[in-house]
Amino acid sequence: MDKPVLTFSKKEHIVSRKTIDKLFSGGNRSMVVFPIRMVYMQAEMDDVPVEVMVSVSKRHFKRAVKRNRVKRQIREAYRKNKALLISEVEKCENKKFALAFIYLADELMTSETIEESIRKLLARLSEKVANSLHNEENR
Repeated sequence: MDKPVLTFSKKEHIVSRKTIDKLFSGGNRSMVVFPIRMVYMQAEMDDVPVEVMVSVSKRHFKRAVKRNRVKRQIREAYRKNKALLISEVEKCENKKFALAFIYLADELMTSETIEESIRKLLARLSEKVANSLHNEENR
């Protein structure tokens, strides 16, 4: 088995305004593991199985330096742990996902805390994907 690719390329970022609007228009699922909320939906994308965006509220962090630090921590945690989810999504032929990570806390957290919550969220979502794949096979 080959090593999982630990990169987070531009293709994996959500850049489409239409996708972002759909993601937050309601009716989509979300999970919370403090300090991160993950909103996700099944989407139609071309290249990659999962597209991601990161959001940090200006209300909580007035200074861009702090917002950028938190975004960097979240992106790094996703980059390290995305193989958990991508391996499950690639098993499904026609499923692709759009994810948004939203930072909820109003103070800075350690990278380890953020990485642990990202890992839990990705594991939970991959479990749901695996269960839906299992249910489809039993039909």
